[in-house]
Amino acid sequence: MATASKYQTIADDVLRGVGGADNVASVTHCATRLRFRLRDRDAADKAAVEATPGVITVVEAGGQFQVVIGNTVNNVFEAISTRGVTTESAASGGFLARAIDLITSIFTPFLWVLAGTGLLKALLAVVVKVSPDWAASGSYAILFSAADAIFQFLPILLAITAAKRFKANVYVSVAIACALLYSATIAVIPGADGATLTLDGFAAGGGELTFFGIPVVMMSYLSAVIPTILAVYAQSHLERLLTKVLPDSLRNFLSPMIVVAVIVPLTFLAIGPVSDLVGRGLSSGVNWLWELSPAAGGAIMGALWQVFVIFGVHWGLTPVMLQDIVSQGYSTLTGPLFAAVLAQAGATAAVFLKTRNRDLKGVAGPATISAFLAGITEPAIYGVTLRLKKPFIYACIGGAVGGAIAAAGGSAAEGFVLPGAITLTSTMNIGNFTLQLIGTGVAVVIAFVLTLVLGFKDLPNPPAASGAPAGDAAEASDAGGASGASGTGGAGGTATLTRLLDVRTPVAGQAVPLTAVPDAVFSSGALGAGAAVVPTDGRVVAPVDAEVVSVLPHAYGLRTATGVELLVHIGIDTVQMAGTGFAPAVTAGTQVRAGDLLADVDLDAVRAAGHDTSTVVVVTGGAAAADVVPAAEGHVAAGDTLLRVTA
Repeated sequence: MATASKYQTIADDVLRGVGGADNVASVTHCATRLRFRLRDRDAADKAAVEATPGVITVVEAGGQFQVVIGNTVNNVFEAISTRGVTTESAASGGFLARAIDLITSIFTPFLWVLAGTGLLKALLAVVVKVSPDWAASGSYAILFSAADAIFQFLPILLAITAAKRFKANVYVSVAIACALLYSATIAVIPGADGATLTLDGFAAGGGELTFFGIPVVMMSYLSAVIPTILAVYAQSHLERLLTKVLPDSLRNFLSPMIVVAVIVPLTFLAIGPVSDLVGRGLSSGVNWLWELSPAAGGAIMGALWQVFVIFGVHWGLTPVMLQDIVSQGYSTLTGPLFAAVLAQAGATAAVFLKTRNRDLKGVAGPATISAFLAGITEPAIYGVTLRLKKPFIYACIGGAVGGAIAAAGGSAAEGFVLPGAITLTSTMNIGNFTLQLIGTGVAVVIAFVLTLVLGFKDLPNPPAASGAPAGDAAEASDAGGASGASGTGGAGGTATLTRLLDVRTPVAGQAVPLTAVPDAVFSSGALGAGAAVVPTDGRVVAPVDAEVVSVLPHAYGLRTATGVELLVHIGIDTVQMAGTGFAPAVTAGTQVRAGDLLADVDLDAVRAAGHDTSTVVVVTGGAAAADVVPAAEGHVAAGDTLLRVTA
């Protein structure tokens, strides 16, 4: 009872600090934090909350007032839930935040498929440039169909993800999307010459298409983005109404029939034409501004694109780009992005050459390769350039200059691709490809040279244990043998270290210091000492023999037989994914051995959702008098020693 009372006291003190229960729009929690959405931020007293016994620190990020509790967060959360506070995850924030959240949830599940098929189209473009006759072959036709089909039938994918977002019947949503595509692909209506035509073809040929006497303004729904999303949104509301009015015995078959019979004609009559005008208006408006000064637009995109990515604002431009691609085959917004992305690779490469910090060099090398070749910049940004600040600014400068050059030539990518060296070929056929190459190259060179010449404040190498170099410290620790043995280090053997625990690496990848993690709660050490891994594999295993004491899809609390408590946290702010992309293999109470599977993670889904994939291991309790010493740098395999806990 005393324990429950302690958590209730913490909960009440925190609630008072955030302005009372009435000021809480909603609260949820992850592995270590209470995440408040407050109605009035000014009513909260951050200092008072931080001073509350049981609170580690307070972080404000992403529109949330995050109170870091640690391992007992679930107990405090349960205590808060008894005070009449809304503990459901609720949509909140301003219009822009809600819009970005909506777009992200709909597009991210299939974003990597779009990127992959876009890359295939780019490679086919290269082959056709080298051998133009091959474009008339059946091989090319089949491969092009494989690459282009997803863009033509995009409404089906949108229907699936939009249905999940709007809580509609996904199969009915797909039926609606198929009906829209049917109008452009299947001949169903006689034309003037007696030939059977598609609805699109009939309207395009001058035929008057009506629905019970109401004229239909026919358009092609191949690749339609906004009409599909709005149709599913309308479907979700109609289904909720039908759930209330239809008897249970008839609902299962009557509801789909009514929804399809209402929403499909409604889309043809109103939703489609209106949303098509809106989509074309957005696209035309952006392109009109772009045409006023392509170089200025390119400079802005090149300079700020990675800033947009960090704050998630780039999702607001995704529908505009897709609208351009499906309507004209390319988007001029994409040309400068190659300069923006590859400039980060250039700055990271310079850091790799210039830094004397072993951990930073170990991160910078692989990060340069992934950013340069594949356009995956998370390791470069969060592990290197943004962490050092100046290289990130130098890369933005390079991106601005290179983006202006590329945009001045009217360059654009055909299809949806991740900007990288291997996808540059997607810009061969639109605008001036030479200026695209020059602009991209200039961006890389500027970022590289500025970083190399003007420099940055380098990170010191971590201090060696027992006064020895880091490598010697590790060797001295190993001299003790197994966990619990003793080792002697320093001159004359005056210092004795007792090995309490070896913590293994939970996932293959690049080991990075905790200070490199783009989350102040972890990087500051507020939750405890530890290390992180930027993973290359989605298989996450237990780092020690332990009992699993808490399970969230993205975070796992462990307790060893000696009472040492650890947290394995997969990704940054991945609680927002609500389990999507995570497949836990354990439950609370499970006994695991080091190397046993904790979870399978779809790293592509995490990246596509805009989250850093860094997997953090921290010692959160049970080793208060111990030293937690990082024992790995550079590439690590699952099972390698990551940390040594000594006393």
